[in-house]
Amino acid sequence: MRLPTRKAELFRQQTQKEDNYLTKEAFDKLNIKLARLEKSLRGLALEVTRTQEMGDLSENAAYQEAKFALRRTMNQIEKIKQRIKDVIIIDKPGKTDVVVIGSLVTVVVNGKQRQLEILGSHESNPLKGRISYLSPIGQALLGHRFGEKINIKVQGREIEYEIISIE
Repeated sequence: MRLPTRKAELFRQQTQKEDNYLTKEAFDKLNIKLARLEKSLRGLALEVTRTQEMGDLSENAAYQEAKFALRRTMNQIEKIKQRIKDVIIIDKPGKTDVVVIGSLVTVVVNGKQRQLEILGSHESNPLKGRISYLSPIGQALLGHRFGEKINIKVQGREIEYEIISIE
């Protein structure tokens, strides 16, 4: 059965940039998750076989659930394999004077000093100072140099960011 797709979802899929940037640590975690999922396949397949022997398949809820779990795990494995195939590892840049993906940037915003790490969207966590290079702030900082002041429009307000160090 095919589920209907909303217009908003179609628009998101068409306009979303492909983000394949991951740090080495996130890449290693992805490989560990893949190995764990592949290891669980045998048990899921055995569960499908066990529940299949319970009788009428059209009314066997345990069999339907076991097949669903197996299908879900296989889909996750395929998605992770595709992501691993397309991944671009973020190398930590050495001392540089230009903001690039992977940079740790110290900025002054409204008189307060903040450290921002520019990463891919899969690893962003603004509360911990890890922002995506696709975010408005990340995009604005990319390519700028030490000592520059940048005005960034965030939520209808223009805020000045001054880059005081790049690592």
